[in-house]
Amino acid sequence: MALEVLYAVDHEGAFSNIALNRVLEKYKPEKLDRGFTTELVYGTLRTLNTLDWVLGGLLKKPLEGLPPWIKNILRMGVYQILYMDKVPDSAACNESANLARNYGHAGTVKLVNGVLRNVVRNMERLEFPDMEIDPVKSIAIRYSHPEWLVRRWIQEFGPDATAKLCQANNEIPPNMIRTNTLRISRDELRKNLAAEGIEARPGRYAPESLIIEGFKSVGSIAAHQSGLFMVQDESSTLVGHAVHPKPGCLVIDACSAPGGKSTHMAQLMENRGQIISADIHPHKMDLIRENADRLGIEIIKPVVLDAAELDQQFTGNADYILVDAPCSGLGVLRRRPEIRWRKRPEQIDELHSLQVKILNSAAACLKPGGTLVYSTCTITPEENTDVINEFIDSNGDFFLEDLGGYLPEKLAQMPGTDNLSRGFVQFLPHIHGMDGFFIARMKKRQ
Repeated sequence: MALEVLYAVDHEGAFSNIALNRVLEKYKPEKLDRGFTTELVYGTLRTLNTLDWVLGGLLKKPLEGLPPWIKNILRMGVYQILYMDKVPDSAACNESANLARNYGHAGTVKLVNGVLRNVVRNMERLEFPDMEIDPVKSIAIRYSHPEWLVRRWIQEFGPDATAKLCQANNEIPPNMIRTNTLRISRDELRKNLAAEGIEARPGRYAPESLIIEGFKSVGSIAAHQSGLFMVQDESSTLVGHAVHPKPGCLVIDACSAPGGKSTHMAQLMENRGQIISADIHPHKMDLIRENADRLGIEIIKPVVLDAAELDQQFTGNADYILVDAPCSGLGVLRRRPEIRWRKRPEQIDELHSLQVKILNSAAACLKPGGTLVYSTCTITPEENTDVINEFIDSNGDFFLEDLGGYLPEKLAQMPGTDNLSRGFVQFLPHIHGMDGFFIARMKKRQ
């Protein structure tokens, strides 16, 4: 199962979460096998740089020259040997050889078996590049990130903080959900989940958030089926609080699929008013509708629309607009580990131009005195503070508004959140323990 997913991600460009869900639905494994498969997939993708570095030192020919099936069998085998303590080394070697027999030939079986047994013999003698001599290469290999990304983070944060950030990106993220407060309180939801044998504890910041453990799949949980919660990380949930829409108002969610932030804002509005949930992808409309229907939300209107052309339909109408902009996604690497290998530095500048264009279009849709919130799930200044500064400089009727009154007080005491009073905040995984998100709140002058 894990090999099928890795092949789809590596060779066909699939997204790991979609490919994994597809395979798990296909084979319907038991809970233990499901967990093992998930760990093997995400773990291999997280540590790809390290695995390929280890293999590069043992193979006579370049790893990239091997057939995709064999290359990923080797990667999975090394991951189990180096990182999965409960898997005996002999089992990792034998099962990998069996896979090579199914997906290759006698020569590849011999190769896989020989290389992995060589890893077992030499793993105690592995020496990563020296941090003092070459911090970029050391962090890139030790914590498995592309060198261009490590280099820019060292310039911005310094080597120690960069190492901590990369470590945080390799941690298994918590299963975070947001209580549907239209139907149930967070405490009552905890009791419901406990009755299903699911452990739930409050998140660190957002008042609706819970961390859940001990379940087979989210879709199998009765409380999910009956619309009592939505899967959503805390940093994403805090975006809705930053908007803080009042009941009865008109809200535009400019890039809304799959509807997490739209449905949260509907909760905050007590299901009164209207939310235009716009997205450029027609196939995502059903997803927005399904989530709204399951949660019992009636005020969301999904609309197929390019966010850069919002002003062609909604000029001057909205009380609140959320622009959760398309971005590089570098704040969610722990959830989408393959992103780090697919991004390129030049894409960041391209995204900056698109983000400014969307913000300018959204701004034209706002009433005087209205609120415009900009958010991303990335941590690059070019996509965050640079976008906001460029927008404010070219739109004199907008100003940044203090975020302190809209986000939980606990956040104000955390390191790195000293910009709340200036109207924006950057969450970082290694500091705040949640996905890397940027949020800015702006007001249009009366």
